[in-house]
Amino acid sequence: MFRPPSADPTEAVILISAAAEWRPVRARYPATATVSTPYGEAFATAVDTPAGRRDVVFLHGGWGKIDAAGSAQYAIDRWRPTLLVNLGTCGGFVEDIAAGEVLLVDFTLVYDILEQMGDPDEALAHYATEIDLSWLRGPLPLPARREMLVSADRDIVAGEVAGLRSRFGAIAADWESGAIAHVAARNGTRCLILRAVTDLVSHDEGEVYGRPELFAGRAEDVMNHLLDSLPGWLAAGLPPTN
Repeated sequence: MFRPPSADPTEAVILISAAAEWRPVRARYPATATVSTPYGEAFATAVDTPAGRRDVVFLHGGWGKIDAAGSAQYAIDRWRPTLLVNLGTCGGFVEDIAAGEVLLVDFTLVYDILEQMGDPDEALAHYATEIDLSWLRGPLPLPARREMLVSADRDIVAGEVAGLRSRFGAIAADWESGAIAHVAARNGTRCLILRAVTDLVSHDEGEVYGRPELFAGRAEDVMNHLLDSLPGWLAAGLPPTN
C-alpha cells in the first residue's frame, strides 16, 4: 500500500537493490515489522554506532536503473534522510580488482546510453555523477577503494571489458549505482555507495554466469560484511549527535 511522505525525517535510509542483497538484510532483522512501498518492503530500526544510536530505515528498492532511481527519489521524499546509503554488490574486471574487495564509490557513469543523433560523450556526461565525500570522517570502518563505478541495465559483457577499461578507466560495474548517485545529487542529498565485488569477469567469461547459486552465496557473504561495518559508516557519515 502506498504511504504518503513522512512528517518526520530519518537520519539515514539504507537502500538495498537486488533481492539477493536484500535477503541477508532481512535475515539480520527477522522480527522487525515491515511496511510496503511501491518498490519493496521497508522497515525502521535503530543502529548502535561508535557515535551513539542512530535511527535508520532499510528499503528494498529493486534492481536496475528504473527501480533504483524511483526508489531513491521515494526514499528522499518520504523520509528526508540526512544520508542515503546504498549497500550492494558489483562485478569486477579480472586483473584490476579481487573478489571481496569493497569500493567506496566517488564517481558513477551510466555506460549503456547509445546516442546516435548528437554527441555521444555529451549524453554520457549528462548522467555522470561525482560523489562528494568530503564530509566523510575517519577512521573508516574497513578498507575500501575509492573508485569510479560504471552502471548499465545488464551484467558485464565479457567482450566489453577491454573497452570499458580503456575508455573510462573502469575496474568494476553494477546495475544501480549510477541512477542512485544521480538522483541523490539532484536532490542535494549526501550519498554513500559501498559495493563489494562478488565475481570477476574476464575478456572471455564471467565466473558466476550460469551459476546463480554461486552468486547468491557470495552476495550473502559480502552483504554480511558490509552490514557488519554499517555502524562505523554511519558514525563516519552522519553529523555528530552533540
